[in-house]
Amino acid sequence: MIKIINYKNGDSLKPILARSQFSYDNINKKVKAILEDVKKNGDKALIKYNKEFDNADTKTLEVSKKEIDSAYNRIDNKFKKTLNLAYKNIEKFHKKQIRNGFITNEENGIVMGQIINPIEKVGVYIPGGTAIYPSTVLMNVIPAKVAKVPEIILVSPPNKNGKISDIILAAAKISGVDRVFKIGGAQAIAALSYGTESVPKVYKIVGPGNIYVATAKRLVYGEISIDMFAGPSEILIIADENANPIHIAADMLAQAEHDKLASSVLITTSENIASKVKEELYKQLKNLIRKEIAEESIKNNGKIIITKNIEEAIFISNELAPEHLEINIKEPFSILSKIKNAGSIFLGANTPEALGDYLSGANHVLPTSGTAKFSSPLSVDDFIKKSYITYYTKEALKKVKDNVINFAENEKLDAHVNSIKLRF
Repeated sequence: MIKIINYKNGDSLKPILARSQFSYDNINKKVKAILEDVKKNGDKALIKYNKEFDNADTKTLEVSKKEIDSAYNRIDNKFKKTLNLAYKNIEKFHKKQIRNGFITNEENGIVMGQIINPIEKVGVYIPGGTAIYPSTVLMNVIPAKVAKVPEIILVSPPNKNGKISDIILAAAKISGVDRVFKIGGAQAIAALSYGTESVPKVYKIVGPGNIYVATAKRLVYGEISIDMFAGPSEILIIADENANPIHIAADMLAQAEHDKLASSVLITTSENIASKVKEELYKQLKNLIRKEIAEESIKNNGKIIITKNIEEAIFISNELAPEHLEINIKEPFSILSKIKNAGSIFLGANTPEALGDYLSGANHVLPTSGTAKFSSPLSVDDFIKKSYITYYTKEALKKVKDNVINFAENEKLDAHVNSIKLRF
């Protein structure tokens, strides 16, 4: 049964802010062993783990261009059109994020600037298991392509037939992936981090995964870069008396069906809406394909919070810093400027979070577990790096040499002093 909490100003937020958490302690040792095995034994270890974890016989790890083309040809034309529309929207949105470098003449003899280059090799992890996510392919690959990353490597676990789903391969083709490998889990993260006979080492890994993938990403971070430390998915909905409880329940369940650890929270100023949403949740649950997952998620991590006013709802939302925030009130834009912490914000009764999962164009790879207080969604910025440029003539250096020397002397760094003095 979903929890209903009557919030009063000044109440402790602990029961509201409580989230399901990954526990990394129990699996760190296991994941470390997998990382070391792949580092030492390369492809041999990857083939072994494909059999052990995915019951898949894979004599070769790379998916050929011919296989990718065949997979694309097998999917129906309607879904091809959908994938291409999503591609167009996502690319259009992310092209607005492109940054340009600059070089400026500050004053006589001084040039300052910034140059921007793409990361040269990026790995994209796409989960397998209980669901197939071609949308995740598009969301992770397209910003990298917009950033002009030269080489994008996609990895995804094989099914029991040793294959990757046709729709994953079709999405990989449409989005412009360079190479695809049939590997998953912590072993795939290891392969991308260290390189093997078949799998090239990359400089950054993006993409969601289970607790083993998340743990592996934590452990390799520093040797390579990663996108973020992602926790279970979550949605928060702020609703007033004008909201439709059927729609709210549907949006909460759309989040809950992702994962038993997913979190679905409603904050409303209306007791009537709270009661009707609760009733509607259990009505709609009965017909879901992933009923068991959604039901456990709602039971353990679902909440309905009743507040006196929208201001209290905004306060709680900013403290919770949700991954997805729906604002389902009569005038949603009226409170937008007050929202400080959220991964992605969906405004109005006709903007369900599911739209953002697939087609609107904004990225669906978002900060979770409250990290929206200091983190941002995946973007073109995640696939670029900046370098600064400084140029001084001798005359320009002479003008500031005494100041530089003064700094160095106060920091007691004699070699710094000499590097200036010896030029004059």
